[in-house]
Amino acid sequence: MKKIVLTGAAGKLGGFLRKSLSGMADTLVSTDLADDVGTLFSGETYVKADLADLGEMNKLLQDADMVVHFGAIGDEAPFDDILSSNIVGAYNIWEAAYRNKVRRVVYASSIHAVGMYPKTEFIGTDVPHRPDTFYGLSKCFAEDLGRLYWEKRGVESVCMRILSCNPGVTNARAVGSWLSYEDLAHLVERAIDTPVTGFTVVYGVSDNDRAPVDNTLANYLGYRPRDNGEAFAKKVFAADPPMDPQNPSDMCQGGPFAVVPLGESGVAMMKLKE
Repeated sequence: MKKIVLTGAAGKLGGFLRKSLSGMADTLVSTDLADDVGTLFSGETYVKADLADLGEMNKLLQDADMVVHFGAIGDEAPFDDILSSNIVGAYNIWEAAYRNKVRRVVYASSIHAVGMYPKTEFIGTDVPHRPDTFYGLSKCFAEDLGRLYWEKRGVESVCMRILSCNPGVTNARAVGSWLSYEDLAHLVERAIDTPVTGFTVVYGVSDNDRAPVDNTLANYLGYRPRDNGEAFAKKVFAADPPMDPQNPSDMCQGGPFAVVPLGESGVAMMKLKE
């Protein structure tokens, strides 16, 4: 490809993806609200831009083949903040993609779009939305937006419902929900290089023995994760108290996001490894 655009390049996951994406196109244009993202990779340029500004997104996506959209507030927050960054920002990406004839949007969706489902249901990619927060609701909106722009305007989308993406497993929930950084990079590569995707939903999860989601309907992407959260299970289960089957934080796909008050941080309730 000639040009890929990456939003959210200053974030944890977007920043990790810059290296691999720079090798998949002649030019990688990384963007975020930060002043810079440090040393650039070969073929990479950086443009400071605001997702909430359609004009800036339209200019950014000129001559792009694909856009990898990781830019957004990555936590529960007051609705007005979510509206500007995650909802209006998503509309601006898909609309700019359509105007510039960009073939595909590869989108960082989230398990929080279906976060109120019990983990015991082993849900597929075709279940109705059940968001756990305003943040999860914004992911539902963007997924539906992606389907709309595919069915009405021919813009392909791959919506990756990321579960728990961290360097390792630090809590009992993540033994099943973990997505390693290496598997994330593989998933994004398959979302980009699969010849035809139409509108696709796929769960971003590693090959965990206890994964609570089913990617069968997205097998055609060729996503074959290699890492397994079970390697951390013995240590994590010994350190964490037993999970409570009456507590939605333990029983629901969204973890702490299932119980956090609307508008308040869910990440603050999680044990994460930086």
